Amino acid sequence: MGTRTENQNEAPPAKRSFRAQMHLAREDAIVQVVNRLLAERGYEAMTVDDVAAEVGIAKASLYRHFPSKEDLAAAAMVRMLQRALAFLDTLDDATAEGAPTTPLNKLKAATRWTLKAQLQGELPSLPSHNSSLRGALMQNEDYVNGLMGLSERLGAWIEAAQADGSLDAKLPPIAVLYTLYARGCDPVLGFLQGTGEFTDAQIVEMVMSTCFNGLAAR
Repeated sequence: MGTRTENQNEAPPAKRSFRAQMHLAREDAIVQVVNRLLAERGYEAMTVDDVAAEVGIAKASLYRHFPSKEDLAAAAMVRMLQRALAFLDTLDDATAEGAPTTPLNKLKAATRWTLKAQLQGELPSLPSHNSSLRGALMQNEDYVNGLMGLSERLGAWIEAAQADGSLDAKLPPIAVLYTLYARGCDPVLGFLQGTGEFTDAQIVEMVMSTCFNGLAAR
C-alpha cells in the first residue's frame, strides 16, 4: 500500500459563495469597462460617473469595489500587465506549437500582440511622466511588480537579440525597451485606422515594419 502524499492530505479549496462569485463578476465587469474607457478617452477624460453608467450600477456601489478613480485605473493597468505576462509565457513555452524560437521573433510577437490589442480597444495607454495617474500607480505594489517583471522579460530578449546580431548592439537596451513600450500608446495606429483605407492586419504589419526595419529604403 502506498503512502498518501502531502498534496493528497491537503483539503480542497473552499468553494466561493454565490455572493462572493457575484462580487468578483461585478469587479471583472468594472475593470473591463475601465480598460475600454482608458483606451478610448485616457485617464484624465474618464470619470467615475462614466464607469458607473457603463457598468449599470450606482456610483456608491462602484465605490464599494474601488474607493477612487486611481484605484479603478490601477486595477485596469494591473489586469493589462497580467495579460501581457501571460502572453509572454506562451512565447517562452518551447513545446507550444508555433512558438517563436529566437529572441527577436519573441520581441516581434510581443509587439504584434500589443498592436492588435490597441487596435481592438483592449489596451489602456501607459501613463506619461506628467500624468497624475503615474504617481498613484507607482504606489501600487501589484502594478510595480508587474511592470518590473515585464521589463525584465523583454529586456532579457533585447540583450539576447543584440548579442546574436539581430538587433543593433550600439543601442542601449533601455532605449529599445521604451521604443517597444511606446507602441502600446502609438497614435499612428488610430490615425491609420481612422482613414478607413487599411485593415487592422495591414496597419499592424506597417507599424511592425517601421518599428523593426526603420524607414530607410532597403
